[in-house]
Amino acid sequence: MGHADNPAGFGGQSHDLPASADLVILGGGIMGLWAAVKAERLGIRTLLVDAGSLGQGASGGLLGALMPYMPDKWDDKKQFQFDALLSLEDEIAELEAETGMACGYRRSGRLIPLPKPHLRKIALGHSADAEACWRRGDRRFHWHVLDRPPKKGWPDASFAAAGLVHDTFAARVSPRGLVSALAAFLRSAGNVRIVEGLEAETIDPVVNRIIFRNGESVAFGHCIVSAGHRSFPLLQGVSPPLKHPIGQPVKGQAALLKADIDPSLPVIFLNGLYLVAHEGGHVAVGSTSEDVFEDPSSTDRQLDDLVLRARSLVPALAQALVVERWAGLRPKAIGRDPMVGLHPDHARVIALTGGFKVSFGIAHRLADAALNAVNSREMRLPASFTLASHLAVASR
Repeated sequence: MGHADNPAGFGGQSHDLPASADLVILGGGIMGLWAAVKAERLGIRTLLVDAGSLGQGASGGLLGALMPYMPDKWDDKKQFQFDALLSLEDEIAELEAETGMACGYRRSGRLIPLPKPHLRKIALGHSADAEACWRRGDRRFHWHVLDRPPKKGWPDASFAAAGLVHDTFAARVSPRGLVSALAAFLRSAGNVRIVEGLEAETIDPVVNRIIFRNGESVAFGHCIVSAGHRSFPLLQGVSPPLKHPIGQPVKGQAALLKADIDPSLPVIFLNGLYLVAHEGGHVAVGSTSEDVFEDPSSTDRQLDDLVLRARSLVPALAQALVVERWAGLRPKAIGRDPMVGLHPDHARVIALTGGFKVSFGIAHRLADAALNAVNSREMRLPASFTLASHLAVASR
């Protein structure tokens, strides 16, 4: 067992807290960063506080696959994600223009090998679903069923005995590139103050005050709780007794390989394994999903197995050097969906967490919903995303 090569973060700032802020955002991962950017653009006097460094936790990973839900059985949740994934393209272009930093975004598409004949029949049905649902104006995205990989060896044809799916809607982003650009935007912001290395211990919703583990505190007009898996005990602490925890951390492991692979190639997905070609001659491989673990920062044989599977799936990676091993904890809400919105008993406390595997593709839209809650506007979320829905599940 080894320790991951996770970066230490972006550096620190003083714990010199203001007495109060109109909005306090707890957590500077992808959710909190987008919320702070949206608050800056709205002119809200905001304090962003992170227990470590901005983007250091699960948001500082390697993979960056932006995968849509299956196009069948269309509902409001799938529509929300589709709209978010589509709008992220413009959001990132605006952020790159503002900061001059690259976020490593590309609508690369996705390949899903079909090893069994019955899977091809199912995939052909989904092709019609995508034609009906993956559309906006004159833009169309497809779920093609191919006989062979569009590029030899990506993946190896032996894994696609019944062909493979080519999804043209999926995309990828550099997780560290995106969080770095968001953080850079905020460091020059006029309305947002950043404090790092300060962990919240409790929220007092009666007097609207956050108490930190070092004894300091700050008063808030509204508080957005976006501290990843640390959000769950904070939110549970202001809720009535529940039968179950409202969420849990899930450990993920991933690796970065050095390889001369075309960065425009689609993401490959097969049985929980992702291969993502990034710029700079790197391929990200991941990831595990571990509900039970001893050390959140260690990497082990589970990651070794993923790398071996990746080398088999793409023989060009057989001798590729592993340049980084990564591990982190992702927030999984009890209902699995993101957890967003007003606390039903404390209207000034707002959840923004629980994205688990879909956070990077929809965090900007979830942040919009959270800021709508701050401004007493309609959140426009699927019902299963709301904090009230998750609390109801935890109470049963």
